Amino acid sequence: MTLPPSSPPDAAPDRQLAERNADLAELLGHLTTCWDDERRQLARKLHDSLGSSMTALTMHLALLTQQLPQEKALHDRTAQMKQLLLTIINTNREMQLSLWNDKLEFLGIKSAIAELVGDFGKEHQVVARCSLPDEDEAYAREHGVALLRVLEEGLRNVAAHAGASEVDVILDDGGDEIMLTVRDNGVGPGDKPGESSGCHGLRLLRERARYLGGALSVLPAQQRGTVLTLTLPKAAPKG
Repeated sequence: MTLPPSSPPDAAPDRQLAERNADLAELLGHLTTCWDDERRQLARKLHDSLGSSMTALTMHLALLTQQLPQEKALHDRTAQMKQLLLTIINTNREMQLSLWNDKLEFLGIKSAIAELVGDFGKEHQVVARCSLPDEDEAYAREHGVALLRVLEEGLRNVAAHAGASEVDVILDDGGDEIMLTVRDNGVGPGDKPGESSGCHGLRLLRERARYLGGALSVLPAQQRGTVLTLTLPKAAPKG
């Protein structure tokens, strides 16, 4: 007795799942782009409106102080007001930088990375080294933003979890690819680096890298510590 040939398995569920995953990846990429644009616009508003107003108030206060009678109580009060305005100006600047690093647009990715690494070393009292390409390449905005977001997240994790005394940040431009490496000498990433449900920052950055056609990895260093690596193609994938 000859059995009829078996029917091929229905590929519709697998195809629907692949299409669903592709739709979600595209949606996540679109959302991250929108978030970046909104943060950039908010930072610009803080600079143009609040920052300019605070600077103008400082100038007006200085002129007013010159016209006051020489009474210690009055000049002590104006000194307090000046210090308060300076505090607000500095806080506003910090908020702007947390939303959007304007050095990325005006001075390029190398200057933005160098400043970020230098400030991190001073703030956390660690040895923070930075190695950058000799040429100052002009990357697409989405690539520059991805590089900075990964660096910011990597440095945050070093400060919060690594207990490291040294951090090396390396930006390599290999022609067709861009590679950013953040290496520390801390305690290491554990058994499942970047995979726990609490690592939402790294998971979101991994999806951002995939959307741009690249990859993000978090691995133990050879001797001690963690290596965070972002690899991106220079040409952003279409669609």
